[in-house]
Amino acid sequence: MSNYYTPKGGLPPQTQLLTDRAKFTDCYAVIPKGVFSDIVTSNLPHWDKTRAWIIARPLSGFAETFAQYVMEVAPGGGSEKPEPDQAAEGVLFVTDGAGELVLDSDTHQLSAGSYVYLAAGAAWQLQNNSDAPLRFHWIRKAYEAVGGIAPPKSFVTHETNHDPIPMPDTDGAWATSRFVDPNDVAHDMHVNIVTFQPGGSIPFAETHVMEHGLYVLQGKAVYRLNEDWVEVEAGDFMWLRAFCPQACYAGGPEPFRYLLYKDVNRHMKLTLGA
Repeated sequence: MSNYYTPKGGLPPQTQLLTDRAKFTDCYAVIPKGVFSDIVTSNLPHWDKTRAWIIARPLSGFAETFAQYVMEVAPGGGSEKPEPDQAAEGVLFVTDGAGELVLDSDTHQLSAGSYVYLAAGAAWQLQNNSDAPLRFHWIRKAYEAVGGIAPPKSFVTHETNHDPIPMPDTDGAWATSRFVDPNDVAHDMHVNIVTFQPGGSIPFAETHVMEHGLYVLQGKAVYRLNEDWVEVEAGDFMWLRAFCPQACYAGGPEPFRYLLYKDVNRHMKLTLGA
């Protein structure tokens, strides 16, 4: 069974030192797990008994293409009107607890490892009918439609249904669990799970057009972000601007795994801010 780190909130003691690994730069940000306290949560309209840690949002000098929430729904909570923007697509990834999803009139039982793609305009509701909190990631993006290409449809699956695909020439030290076909240009974002075995690495400074959001689900690593090497562990979040160089070395004793967002499969807008 895979481990998925989930924040539980709380508040640090008054005796804790203020120095931490939190960092915000022009091309990357690190939000360490210790930041996920009770005082930085948000309430959302039409969500009952629910709080959200908002860890990415479209903002000048920060994320440009997506928003990402870590959601916590208490027993009896949920929403019948979860998404306010009909142009927004989304991904839900459950890390803890259980919930009932009604998606386009079909009912699905969600558990840790459940993955849901929500097409723009999809009709959905989510309730926690259990006696324990439901916790999940919610990634939202404005869908970029393309003439002549039908938009993707909503679906529900589970991580166990998707075997990790090793990267070439890595002997399985670096692998990716893909939930959609990367060649399907109907999709304009991918949300995957990347796994490094202890000692595995990205052996070069990746520099590319895709914006990234990385939430560490398990393990630890030393990650290169632009010119800096930072230590990251389960529960940390990283944002990487397009073209920010990245590389990593995975530590032990367990695999290093993260939930990865990236924007894909679209022409570049030629007007800044369009």
